[in-house]
Amino acid sequence: MSSSSGVLSHGYVRLVDKMGSDLSVVNAARVSYDKVSVDFSEKDEKLLNFLIGEGHTSPFRHAAMTFEVYAPLFVARQWWKYAVASSHIDDQNGWNESSRRYITESELFYIPADHQWRSAPESSKQGSGDPVPLEIGGEFTSELINTVVKGTELYNRALQFGIAPEQARLFLPAYGLYVRWRWTASLQSILTFLEQRLAHDAQVEIQEYAKEIGVLVRQEFPETYKAFQLGV
Repeated sequence: MSSSSGVLSHGYVRLVDKMGSDLSVVNAARVSYDKVSVDFSEKDEKLLNFLIGEGHTSPFRHAAMTFEVYAPLFVARQWWKYAVASSHIDDQNGWNESSRRYITESELFYIPADHQWRSAPESSKQGSGDPVPLEIGGEFTSELINTVVKGTELYNRALQFGIAPEQARLFLPAYGLYVRWRWTASLQSILTFLEQRLAHDAQVEIQEYAKEIGVLVRQEFPETYKAFQLGV
């Protein structure tokens, strides 16, 4: 299956599995009239545009994708909302994440480069403003590296002294720590994720992952993605 690498330095998005096709969506809609399309046609394209334009989302629940993602914890926790918030309307949502209760794989952390630190926005309690001066960014990159090194040393020391991994992990600076998970969701949920996390006001780091998800959706559901782009 397809994958991307180098997202936020060490991260990636990988397509593990998928169910359905563009035809699955239009045929789910056409069942109301006891009709079926065998080959995707111009009529099906118009139907897809209508479904997305009018917000008729239920046909998109008849297709699904499973991704494996490797990303910093703060990205994972933003993403997790799409497993929780949609579960009451969409039971095709699965989330299984690596746990340091059970594994002690190499610790990898997301460290912004000197030029990647952003200022707080002037008119909002969340989001980012312009980049901070390079010298300030450099100072905080160094401080973060020192914090990560110290935390990792304490984590490994605790393990050596026989402390349980589920407690030793308290020493790891959590938000920048890369974690791995698999996310299974209906095409409807994935399009909702893309609509919100490709938006200009979404956090920059999760936008990078959303772009990779978009590439994989366009590859597997090209007609649906085309209609989605026209509708947003």
